[in-house]
Amino acid sequence: MCCSERANLLSPMGGTCSVSKISSLAIHRRNLRSLVFIRVPKLLGLLPSGCPTKFLKEDIHGPPMEVAVVELPVLPQDVLMSIFAHLEIPDLMRASSVSSSWRSAYSSLRNLEQYQQRQTPCLLYTSESPGESVACLYSLLEKRSYKLTLPEPPIRSRYLIGSSNGWLVTADERSEMHILNPITCEQIALPSMITIAHVTPVFDEIGALCKYIYSRDTAEHRSTTGPQLVDLGELRHYLQKKAFVFYDASAGGYIVVLIHNPDGQLSFAWLGDDKWTWLKPHCFFQDCLYKDGKLYAVTLLGEIHVFDLRGPVVTTKVIRGCADNYSCRTIYIVQAPCGDLMQVFRSQDVVDYDPRADNATHVHYTDRIKIFKVETMAEKVMEINSLMDHVLLVGLNQSLCLSAEEFPQLKANTVYIADDHEYLNYYKNNRRDIAAFDLTYNSSEELVSPQLWSNWPTPVWITPSLTKRHLTLDRQ
Repeated sequence: MCCSERANLLSPMGGTCSVSKISSLAIHRRNLRSLVFIRVPKLLGLLPSGCPTKFLKEDIHGPPMEVAVVELPVLPQDVLMSIFAHLEIPDLMRASSVSSSWRSAYSSLRNLEQYQQRQTPCLLYTSESPGESVACLYSLLEKRSYKLTLPEPPIRSRYLIGSSNGWLVTADERSEMHILNPITCEQIALPSMITIAHVTPVFDEIGALCKYIYSRDTAEHRSTTGPQLVDLGELRHYLQKKAFVFYDASAGGYIVVLIHNPDGQLSFAWLGDDKWTWLKPHCFFQDCLYKDGKLYAVTLLGEIHVFDLRGPVVTTKVIRGCADNYSCRTIYIVQAPCGDLMQVFRSQDVVDYDPRADNATHVHYTDRIKIFKVETMAEKVMEINSLMDHVLLVGLNQSLCLSAEEFPQLKANTVYIADDHEYLNYYKNNRRDIAAFDLTYNSSEELVSPQLWSNWPTPVWITPSLTKRHLTLDRQ
């Protein structure tokens, strides 16, 4: 898909996001008319009158369709809102730019929090040509990309270390972390890295932060190498591994969970906290999810630790998972739509490794995926040979399991993989392992060719969201 075909959905204005003018707007309007003709009959029980059938389907890969000019139907705002409620976010954002009445319907839908349409995940990535502050969304629904202009600091200068519930988690050039909604451009600073137990600040003669001291000690083991003095932007190279944003309805607030070094430990912070809380003495965590008010975290050995973070004292329970049954470097924990827990084991084969080269190479491909259902009460696991009519999405995102029936554009019994290899930070210019892994044939297929994305920052799956943080509900 060439750059001229990518709709630029969002751009900054006065420090916030606004809908920008869209190139080839007439084409998009014709496409949106077709959506109206599709949705109105379903909602009002009518058949489109005098509507050519080619209005009802958009060919997103071919050239623009030659369509006769038809005046936009004049519809009441409540009808437009009903139609818009069925659109996914890329179409919704385009619709909001067509006219003032359509923009008003979109604003009302969003402000009244009536927009609940489930979203197809997208791959968020950057590339050199659009600019340092521009990210792109590759839509699995439409098989095309859209550009988004994001707030400072530039997205290409950040590390992407997580994605969940519509939020990105990033680390900037001082290694400080933010959560960012790339659709609404809402951005929130997280507690400083100097409040992490393993980080000590170093100040210069005028009292400005200039370095960090990074300790590799854990609660149970003292490092033989001793503390390391690192530059501000260097800390993120060692410390942050993967991060998550969860919403706890009963506690009325958002919680950010960080898997970090040394040895894959856990720290967390509620939004509004001024420091991180260390969940010692546990180590070697790989992935997390939040279920029924509790944090589930899986270790490299397959153990599942269940934390209740809401009380004055954190309580912990350990579920014996798939330890010793399968050996690999990456393990995920995911909740199926029915509520079941699964462990996903991903094995990668290194096909090109040369640490002596000027640009050291470490190219790897996923060659095997194993899935186990976890019975938490009986503390036992059972291997699953097929996802049947479900799909998985794994990487630096919160691991997802979706129904292919609800998302028919996704291929059943497939794992959509993005790269999260432990050596990512060391080989920033190398090809990323991003593909659709077919469990039936145990083989991978590229999402798109040629590759659209830069290899750094590494692309990540995200589920677009228009939901804004509820300021009145934030945990105090």
